[in-house]
Amino acid sequence: MKKRLLVMVLMVFLSSCGRLEVEEEPESQSIKLTEAFGGLTFERPLYITFLEEVAYVVLQKGQIYSIKDNQAILFLDISDRVYSKGNEQGLLGFAFDLDYLNNQRVFVNYTTQSETNISAFVEGQETILLTYEQPYSNHNGGHLDFGPDGYLYIASGDGGSSGDPHNHAQNSESLLGKILRVDVSQDQLKIPDDNPFGNEVYALGLRNPWRFSFDSKGDLYVGDVGQNKVEEINIIEMGKNYGWNVMEGTIPYSGDVNDAFERPIYEYSHQVGQSITGGYVYEGEKFEFLKGSYVYGDFVSGTIWALKEGQNSILLETNINIASFGKDEAGELYVVDLNGKIYTFEKD
Repeated sequence: MKKRLLVMVLMVFLSSCGRLEVEEEPESQSIKLTEAFGGLTFERPLYITFLEEVAYVVLQKGQIYSIKDNQAILFLDISDRVYSKGNEQGLLGFAFDLDYLNNQRVFVNYTTQSETNISAFVEGQETILLTYEQPYSNHNGGHLDFGPDGYLYIASGDGGSSGDPHNHAQNSESLLGKILRVDVSQDQLKIPDDNPFGNEVYALGLRNPWRFSFDSKGDLYVGDVGQNKVEEINIIEMGKNYGWNVMEGTIPYSGDVNDAFERPIYEYSHQVGQSITGGYVYEGEKFEFLKGSYVYGDFVSGTIWALKEGQNSILLETNINIASFGKDEAGELYVVDLNGKIYTFEKD
């Protein structure tokens, strides 16, 4: 199935009270989504990544498939230890070791019935590196990726329910509602010496940072799923506090807005979408007009945008439940539909 839509530029400005004003302006470029990998279909795919020109698709129930020449081959199956009955539970994150071609080591983030495990696998053998409790079935975060500093970064949600009732996100001693950073260069996990709170926590005050990414400059972009009013995009810096659950984006939630909290670089209201899926800064060659734009979407509305220098452009309106974006080694982008398909961007 192919989806063709003319790119429309949607210029959105934040007023002083944090509400959204909308103005539309047409853009001459156009773009479409095309089924990738010969239209292969998977059961509840959540993520796609690439290594050595091979794609790897992560399924919620605990399988990872490699794809080459439009053929899917089982790469890793940990479904016997993954608990995925909740909509936000399962095998949520996957990353290759930086020296994978020599050590065959991979990392996963998955839920059991009451915990999150960060584990390393070598030839099917598991080493659990980090475990932390999940008091509810939602807001598990899940993404894994290596930063330019060589450390493994982990997205951790606030532990769930509604409104962060246990105030995990503002507690620097809790691993919930955070971006974590750990050293996995050896067999056992270590905490980097310069982590700001003396534990695994790198930054705090996040609700459910489902997907994040680094651009070529090393900036860490996070799409943080909102509560009642807004979805937000943050650039994460070490030791900074991004406000949840005192703030939801730029809006007071359970307390007064103050200068102790970092503001998002962009937010949109729930009239526009209700569950942000973080993406990537586009650094490919297919679309000159997209270069340097942060491409992201919304799981509920299916809208895909490009954000650059404060200007937000609608790329596509789709009926896709956008679980994730992917980026291949050439810098080209993919879209993962929870309903089974993987799409790639093409010129219309």
